[in-house]
Amino acid sequence: MTYTLFYSPDSANIVVRMALEEIGATFEALEVDRRENAQRSPAFLKFNPQGLLPVLVDPAQDEPLFETAAILLHLADAHRMLKPLDARARGRFLKWLFFLSNTLHADLRIAFYTERYADNAQSIAALRVPLRSRVLAHLVLLDAEMARHAGPWLLGAELSVCDLYLAACVRWAQLYPRGDALPATAVQALPRLAGLLQQLGERPAVRKAFAAEGIAGPLFLAPEYPANPVV
Repeated sequence: MTYTLFYSPDSANIVVRMALEEIGATFEALEVDRRENAQRSPAFLKFNPQGLLPVLVDPAQDEPLFETAAILLHLADAHRMLKPLDARARGRFLKWLFFLSNTLHADLRIAFYTERYADNAQSIAALRVPLRSRVLAHLVLLDAEMARHAGPWLLGAELSVCDLYLAACVRWAQLYPRGDALPATAVQALPRLAGLLQQLGERPAVRKAFAAEGIAGPLFLAPEYPANPVV
């Protein structure tokens, strides 16, 4: 079985690409040129009527999948990997996966695209201040959760899709919006989170995923801007 991943470099699809590489799944990656608004084309809207990435086509499913957390959950369940196998940990897995999607990533999205939520420069600047504080508070909470389980990963001893999603969010928080991003020192001050990011950034499957999108250098701790950022 071969999946098809629609992507744009260094957008949310990188989380799915990391998962596919960690699983060892066979997939084809098709770039959607956001600079040309290809995600709004009639051809792409057939895959996701919202015109958003990522989209994963699984030939075993009757429709394409979108929403990052939904794709990650589907892959983890389908392959019985990157998730806790103990049924008692299922709730813990789900609550943090959806916290990442519905809370951390959602706040980051508003910070990146504040002009969609505020109508002038003063309002945009004012909105970004509490957003930055909220994002940092989320990371402090996640760092404490890691301490509670005393493992190198968010859920404890085993790598999960939650770690991939978390790391990507922390990467973007340090890069965007340009000139008003979360300082890398704030991330480095959270020891357990910083350790997770360092360890994940050294995994071959993760580095392969980023290299496929033309991204090198530090991936999650004080990352560098990609050569051709779309954000």
